[in-house]
Amino acid sequence: MTDHVSRTPAPLGRTLRHLMGEPVWTGMLAEAYERRHSIGATLLRQGEPGTHVLALLAGVAKVSRQERNGDVRLLAFRGPGELLGEVAVLDDGVRSASVQAISDCTVAVLAKAAFLRFVAERDLFPVMVRYAMGRLRESDLARTGGDVVPRLAAALVALADLSAGAGVATAGGRRIELALTRDELAQHLGVSRNTVTAALAALAAHRVDAGRKSIAVGDLAALRRAAAALHG
Repeated sequence: MTDHVSRTPAPLGRTLRHLMGEPVWTGMLAEAYERRHSIGATLLRQGEPGTHVLALLAGVAKVSRQERNGDVRLLAFRGPGELLGEVAVLDDGVRSASVQAISDCTVAVLAKAAFLRFVAERDLFPVMVRYAMGRLRESDLARTGGDVVPRLAAALVALADLSAGAGVATAGGRRIELALTRDELAQHLGVSRNTVTAALAALAAHRVDAGRKSIAVGDLAALRRAAAALHG
């Protein structure tokens, strides 16, 4: 396994499932059991001990942390093929962030002992390090400066792609609803709430509907075209 692992970060967009390879990912799930969570549910809670990891099989989740001053900071989004809660398990500590479903999610629950045994037996520690480095790099790139409208469009397209297969069929495709607020999108992009509100208004013509506590993409194909045009 280690013969194929470099010390460089994972390429952007590569999930742990990709890095492990399908046979290894499937083997990891052999001792797990499935659990379903509705949109808005808490999958993992900050401050709790790392008793298990979650492999995200379907849906999209957000990772957020409450700072000492009480502020909540959105750190990342996770989709199918990602692992959740592994840091607290690997370092035998408590969870440093909470994870909530922003669409209906299906996860595989794997106990701490079984996960650690699997990682050790398959010599997967280098893979886990590479995966963690790649996720940090993606988080940094999301906050890179530039025109916020194309950045927001690209972020929503990426989130909708993670939710592939979810949503309700409509005349224009599938309406995908994500439990996200303007404040959280602002945190993710590193801009102000007012800037995000203005950008969402600019994307309304492309069937992006911003509610008080959710963002809905009514026509992913139209938004994808808009994002490409905005970048051009």
